[in-house]
Amino acid sequence: MAAIDVQSEGPSARTVGAILDDAAERIAAAGVDDARTEAEILVADALGVAPSELHVESAGEIDGEAAAKIERNVQRRVEREPMAYILGRAPFRRLEVYVDERVLWPRRETELLVEVGTQLPEGARVHEIGTGSGAVALALLNERPDLRVTASDLSPEAAEVARENAERLGIDLEVTVEEGLPEEELDQEIDLVLANLPYVTDSTIFERSPEIQREPKIAVTGDCGEDGLGVIRGVLAEIPSGWKVAFEHDTHHGPAMREMLGDEANTRTDYMGGERVTVGHAP
Repeated sequence: MAAIDVQSEGPSARTVGAILDDAAERIAAAGVDDARTEAEILVADALGVAPSELHVESAGEIDGEAAAKIERNVQRRVEREPMAYILGRAPFRRLEVYVDERVLWPRRETELLVEVGTQLPEGARVHEIGTGSGAVALALLNERPDLRVTASDLSPEAAEVARENAERLGIDLEVTVEEGLPEEELDQEIDLVLANLPYVTDSTIFERSPEIQREPKIAVTGDCGEDGLGVIRGVLAEIPSGWKVAFEHDTHHGPAMREMLGDEANTRTDYMGGERVTVGHAP
């Protein structure tokens, strides 16, 4: 498929409609669902407007700088780079968080972890393990500023992203670099431990969308083992018995997670109806 010719002098070569049609066609050819919507987002981003403000039928041409940015970003999407990385941001609950290749981009299903936290009593203590971009902890503090929330990640690069997001959003969040639950948190009872840890196996990652292979492997597969629960088991073993926990996991992990987290454990379904977050207590 031909790329956008940013040098062309044709009367409609750089109109919004022409560039949008070309972008949508190329993104669709790369196997991306809802390619038109994604093309509109990329074109609107380059023009500094909302997708709803695009004037597709306008005869005016897009300037060369904007057209070149669109071309670069369309090509990145054709190569199946996640949209969140291309845009440098992603919506999450009521926030927009900044993301790049140092962290996972936050998915809609992960918002279930925030929902669990919002149901805590006033002043409760929460710690998030594997915070990544900080999206979960920051969204929870944004919606429940009365809670005392801390976060950690074993990746110094991820912790840096979380701190950057906290600063941008003006939310006070302490982020430490730790593997598992920080030792200082063991000295005081935590009302809820949240975690979205790696649960994709090395053998099944290639069965998923190509975008996941562009994300940091340490956050996707880690040391999951054959069933994908290796990292979760390791972290759970470090959490004091009886502490309340909520783990995100793959949709087929529900029964195993309920078995690990006790008789009162319950699993919440995501927007697609899959079992995604299990709430229970450390054994």
